[in-house]
Amino acid sequence: MSFEADMVVWLPALRRYARALTGDAAWADDLVQDTAERALNRWHTLQPQSNVRAWLLTILRHLYIDQLRKRREIAVDEDSAPWRTMAAPADEVDGLFLLDVQRALYRLPLDQREVLLLVGLEELSYQQVAAILDIPVGTVMSRLSRARERMRSLLKEDPGSKRPPLKVVSNK
Repeated sequence: MSFEADMVVWLPALRRYARALTGDAAWADDLVQDTAERALNRWHTLQPQSNVRAWLLTILRHLYIDQLRKRREIAVDEDSAPWRTMAAPADEVDGLFLLDVQRALYRLPLDQREVLLLVGLEELSYQQVAAILDIPVGTVMSRLSRARERMRSLLKEDPGSKRPPLKVVSNK
């Protein structure tokens, strides 16, 4: 398979991750386009047998951080943030719950949100996340634990939530 074909396979995952990071569809699409452009210009630097998905997610993350720096934002958690004004589907308790989860997600510090999204949404291993974020595996585990605990507490304290708080589920 060619590099271009391999990259096209991962575009939906890149868009999903970008959308979860930014909370804004247009920004996410621009971020994915910038990622694809940079990857196509630098594919020759990719080592044989490398994990293309992890490489693309790393590029996307670096571009996102660069854009945050240009905007002088450390974390996107302001009153005018898009997720604060998004309407939930009418008469749908599940839609309201998802909106609560989304709001809680964006209240997490960026380092915790990134780990939670890569492990929970993208289903990457701790080792892959550590490589993407360029941090030790233990730090991934610690940030993930703190993110999960913070999400639980945020969802418990939300008075508008119609669903019970998240529960710890064992994979045994």
